[in-house]
Amino acid sequence: MTQYSDLERSARRRSVPVNVAGVVVGGAAPVVVQSMTNTDTADIAGTVAQVAALARTGSELVRITVDRDEAAKAVPHIREQLLKRGVGVPLVGDFHYIGHKLLAENPACAEALDKYRINPGNVGFKDKKDRQFADIIEIALKHGKPVRIGVNWGSLDQDLLTRLMDENAALPNPKDAREVMHEAIVQSALLSAEQAEKLGLGADRIILSAKVSAVQDLIAVYRMLAGRCSYALHLGLTEAGMGSKGIVASTAALGVLLQEGIGDTIRISLTPEPGGDRTLEVKVGQEILQTMGFRSFVPVVAACPGCGRTTSTVFQELARDVENMIRDRMPEWKTRYPGVETLTFAVMGCIVNGPGESKHADIGISLPGTGESPAAPVFIDGKKAMTLRGPNIAADFKALVEDYIERRFGVGAKREAV
Repeated sequence: MTQYSDLERSARRRSVPVNVAGVVVGGAAPVVVQSMTNTDTADIAGTVAQVAALARTGSELVRITVDRDEAAKAVPHIREQLLKRGVGVPLVGDFHYIGHKLLAENPACAEALDKYRINPGNVGFKDKKDRQFADIIEIALKHGKPVRIGVNWGSLDQDLLTRLMDENAALPNPKDAREVMHEAIVQSALLSAEQAEKLGLGADRIILSAKVSAVQDLIAVYRMLAGRCSYALHLGLTEAGMGSKGIVASTAALGVLLQEGIGDTIRISLTPEPGGDRTLEVKVGQEILQTMGFRSFVPVVAACPGCGRTTSTVFQELARDVENMIRDRMPEWKTRYPGVETLTFAVMGCIVNGPGESKHADIGISLPGTGESPAAPVFIDGKKAMTLRGPNIAADFKALVEDYIERRFGVGAKREAV
């Protein structure tokens, strides 16, 4: 993983850093990608498998639901089995309604989790709200855990919203109801953080989020929140949606905020297809940060979109194969070859842009287009290195990629550098 680019470092809003079991959120640390399981946490084996898959894909924090006693009792066993697998990703417990009770009655769960997430809109109601909020904060203090105070407009503190709506209605020139809603979300987060600090939880143990589902609302709320505090901020639409809609909505919202230097950790809350791949939300989060030039997670593959010159599917198949190879090999590569994530590959489909794009990449191939000579020049470090021909071009190019990585980042390359 790389540090921020010079552009982001200079523009980044500097928040108070929070250490979550060795993963730093905020300050000058890279924006952290996190995710959440959708298994029943009481299903220990299923939850362990999904947490491990998310961590393997690159999730740096993983949140799990703790909604009842069976789930709370499962948490220490989940932690134990993950550690046996060599998975040390920090676990975040997601609590609603009875978090104070579950944490108090299950101290092993409270200790096994690395962070608690609580919602001020449902941590308690009426006269119980402050007391139950305080109970969770005191448990967090006892166990030395940070807390995310996560406001959600679907479960916003109704007493606060009603008070602000009444105050607004009494103004000579009332604001739009949507603006009042934004203010209520921000105030809920800030008032809760202030209360937590009064109870002894330092700013270096507090992360705030203020999630909504609409892109423009999210941008407006986080601009307000960022301008009024220095707490670390967690970004994400509360329900992004399914498929391309969810990806586009998340990218549009987070892209604006991240470019403005707002945000210390992100989650892409995609609705998966039935039985779909939960790790997709991690990949999308990584791709947003990498595409914007803020972090590097995996080598980037540039591939042309195709046109009438590329009626064959050969270059599309090779681009797909290279992408799949990168994803499959990255867990090993990032251990053996630090820095490999900064590489750029090119898989191009014809002579128009193929050679030029390939020269700009660390290693690239320009496949023949319709009617072109059946030869594929390969460019390495900006220079033509060879031309591949025959039925095994794809396998030959992937072998060249492996060889290039070993020569550039392997043990031999390190010795030569010394």
